[in-house]
Amino acid sequence: MLARNDVFSYDPLLAHARDPREPLILAFASAIELARSSSRLAGREGFGLEPAEFCALLDRYFPGARGVYIKPAPAVTDAARRAPADEFDSLLGLLLEHCRGDAVESRWLAHAIAACCMGDDHLWQDMGLADRKALSELLACHFPALFARNTGGMRWKKFFYKQLCEREGAFVCRSPTCAECDEYANCFGPEEDDAWQPVKR
Repeated sequence: MLARNDVFSYDPLLAHARDPREPLILAFASAIELARSSSRLAGREGFGLEPAEFCALLDRYFPGARGVYIKPAPAVTDAARRAPADEFDSLLGLLLEHCRGDAVESRWLAHAIAACCMGDDHLWQDMGLADRKALSELLACHFPALFARNTGGMRWKKFFYKQLCEREGAFVCRSPTCAECDEYANCFGPEEDDAWQPVKR
């Protein structure tokens, strides 16, 4: 069985990668695939980047992939075109506000992370990374101020949504503190494939 960071052995996009083991490149490749396969990202081919920027990303990190891997996107439905600003836009806005300086790769990574948050697994898994540590290192490098806010080690996807809830004044969790919450282990526990702990009722 292939390890997650060995996905390059069968992913056609990563066959063009400058370094198919680099976490940043794995994140971009995963976001591209998720944007092409998830209905939650309909109309966001290139995980929300403008076409010219998306091509620039491909040329920098996946040279030669434009004509080989990127195929015409499926038609976008009228409903998708009319879709209001959604969680992708909110997550993207949060990340863009905390980008490191004006580094273009940080801005591209903000789009990739927002896209991968639409996946169903732990964020580091949907980003094609080896483990949560690799995700934390990317966040510390590209979004240092946001990274520093997660003082309790909350799982990253939950942390992002918590930031959005607090910003909008919609506190979903009813526990007075995290330590008193029944789902503490789900927010702060180890992020292994089988580590999800059911809530005891």
